[in-house]
Order: sequence, then structure tokens, then C-alpha cells
Amino acid sequence: QVQLVESGGGLVQPGGSLRLSCAASGSIFSITVMGWYRQGPGKQRELVALITSRGGTNYADSVKGRFTISRDNAKNTVSLQMNSLKPEDTAVYYCNALLTLNSGGMNYNYWGQGTQVTVSS
Repeated sequence: QVQLVESGGGLVQPGGSLRLSCAASGSIFSITVMGWYRQGPGKQRELVALITSRGGTNYADSVKGRFTISRDNAKNTVSLQMNSLKPEDTAVYYCNALLTLNSGGMNYNYWGQGTQVTVSS
């Protein structure tokens, strides 16, 4: 059983900062990619940022220069530092991991339960 548990959401004023964290636990052999997605009110879920096991990153254009993704491979954790937050960043943020359960096994996609981020004055 694999679980992804997020923490760090909340209410912040425009221009403020928040840090989201996600810890993966369970019978994990390796995690290929970890990332963050978000779903705003009335919108589809979208990619925010992802990071590979070798540290390669990819960001949505809307967050480039403001958000930074990082991970600790030894602890199976991923974090998202969000600066200069805007009201349009308001959404439920979901942690995602593409991982294998054994050597040479298939990749499986797992999601966290989501954490609310609200940017409002």
C-alpha cells in the first residue's frame, strides 16, 4: 500500500509565501517522477511542477520564477516553495508520484488527497 500525504496548505495574502510538502510511504522500490498539480474552482486539474529522480524540473508557465520544486530521494519527499502568490493560484494542490513497486516493475501513478491553498486579502 502506497500513500502520499500532503501538508502545508492554508490561507495567505497576495504576495505571500507558502511551502507545501508531500511524503510518500509504503512498499516503494523507486520514484521516477514526483510533482504537484492543482485544480482551481471550475477548472481542470493542471500540472504545476514536476521533478525527476535526477533533479530535472518542469514548471507551468504561470508559476515560473515564483515556485520552486525540490525533492529528497532518500526520504521520498517532495516540496513546493510558492512565493509571490496571486489570487489565481487559489486551488486544491495534489501531490503526484510515478513509481515502481519492485525492480524492473511497471510504473504506477499515485495521488495525494489534496491540500487547499487560498490566496486572498
